[in-house]
Amino acid sequence: MTGSKRGYDVKQVEAFLLDARETYAGSTTGSVTAEKIRRTAFAMVKGGYAPEQVDLALERLEDAFATRERERVLRDTGDDTWFSGARATAEALVSRLERPAGHRFDRVSWLSPGYHPKDVDQLVTRLKGYFSEGRALSIEEVRTSVFRAKRGGYREAQVDLVLDSVVDVMLAVR
Repeated sequence: MTGSKRGYDVKQVEAFLLDARETYAGSTTGSVTAEKIRRTAFAMVKGGYAPEQVDLALERLEDAFATRERERVLRDTGDDTWFSGARATAEALVSRLERPAGHRFDRVSWLSPGYHPKDVDQLVTRLKGYFSEGRALSIEEVRTSVFRAKRGGYREAQVDLVLDSVVDVMLAVR
């Protein structure tokens, strides 16, 4: 807990972790998936949990759920189905990443802040190296990418969705 500092709402975090534990233990009422973990957000409140610690725990939890989900699909449908899905997603990503720098994502209005295109395009260069040339890039590096704000920048939701898909593919081919 962060004391007088702002942090994640304790009740929300605890409720989510309880649901995750129940789901992982095989409860039929649990609804947590690796994707849901990645998209989870908590309110910031005074005296809440330290965000950095919760985020690290969520990353480990996402990895565990993704591994379990992969094993289940592999058991039920086989390697070919699993890897063909990951391959199709990777091909769509590479197509997006091959667009010219500065034009890879939709732009927000010049009155609105978005992600700085130069920052995003630097990560895209690294992603292209990962997908096309097998260069090293960790899931952690993708998850923790931070971009400066820029008026008229790339649409944040679109960039975030692509990065979520990158993480999905990286987890799938581990």
